[in-house]
Amino acid sequence: MGVSLKDVAQRAGVSTKTVSNVVNNYPHISPAMRERVQRAIDELGYRPNLTARHLRKGRTGIITLAVPELGNPYFADLAGAIIDAAAQHDHTVLLDHTAGLRDKEILVSQGFRSHVIDGLILSPIQLENEDLLARSEGPPMVLLGEREYTAPYDQIAIDNVAAARTAVRHLLDLGRRRIAFLGARSESARLPAHLRLRGWREEIKVAGGTPQESLVVATEGYDRPDGAKAMAELLARGERPDAVFAYNDVVALGAMRVLTERGLRVPEDIAVVGFDDIEEGRYGAVSLSTVAPDKAAIARLAVECLIERIAKGDSETAPVPRRILPGYTLMVRESSVGRTGSASPPPAGDPSGPDQPRTPH
Repeated sequence: MGVSLKDVAQRAGVSTKTVSNVVNNYPHISPAMRERVQRAIDELGYRPNLTARHLRKGRTGIITLAVPELGNPYFADLAGAIIDAAAQHDHTVLLDHTAGLRDKEILVSQGFRSHVIDGLILSPIQLENEDLLARSEGPPMVLLGEREYTAPYDQIAIDNVAAARTAVRHLLDLGRRRIAFLGARSESARLPAHLRLRGWREEIKVAGGTPQESLVVATEGYDRPDGAKAMAELLARGERPDAVFAYNDVVALGAMRVLTERGLRVPEDIAVVGFDDIEEGRYGAVSLSTVAPDKAAIARLAVECLIERIAKGDSETAPVPRRILPGYTLMVRESSVGRTGSASPPPAGDPSGPDQPRTPH
């Protein structure tokens, strides 16, 4: 039989109420009393019954994280960070996979599991603003990702336009002028692909150039085969770039495979920068330069916002909906500056080299 609250109280020589107050970290308990109870907890190996604690508050202690692609390394990394962040608040995470389909995102956002979860963290791809405005029920929800919404929900997203401009500026600083963009989409202008393409255009214009739309390639998806197909299509057009900025790392890795097959060197012939900083990109034959979102901060902020919403509900003390922008860093590696930094060196006076963070935001 497990150790009970009463057992701890008897060992410490206090009431069960005092033990409960210590376990729940209530204030107004003297340091000496807290230490005395904690010593009894440690000696007996007592573990609080989190399920009972949540049920007493009318909650389950479970939140859902719904993402479009569990197989995408970025979302796998993010899910792990959110699980860790939720554990700090004694919550368990239930994972859901929407495949980026609007009907599934609507179903999840409408709270079809509201009887078993306290809240929802959703990373939508196809969900429209009107879908969110039509949401009439469901648990508290926080949105992840870079789609721009005006619906009244907290949203955690990095500044995609600024991040893309940082990546393109890095390539321009290296003397690259024919910079391709792989991963454009034809759907809503609020999609991350459009925002990153906008950053590509803006930075080229700021540098005094003219964005070459012939170097923009649309993709059906955002995986390695999509990047490979896009790179092959660009080369087949006779539009050889001297650099590539890819929508994400897996698209960049697919593109790099095609470049290798065609006998083109990275970065000597074509420099490549991705987005997401997945682990795979760090350990290829040529390590991948990339924009690294602060995943730990994204996870922490999403969970904190959701826990606050769960606790306060629709009370007057609940904060107004927020759009919070965590930081990002450009990780400079071999795919843009070479193994020693000599193939495509950074500007004079810039000490950054391969696998070094640059331009923190």
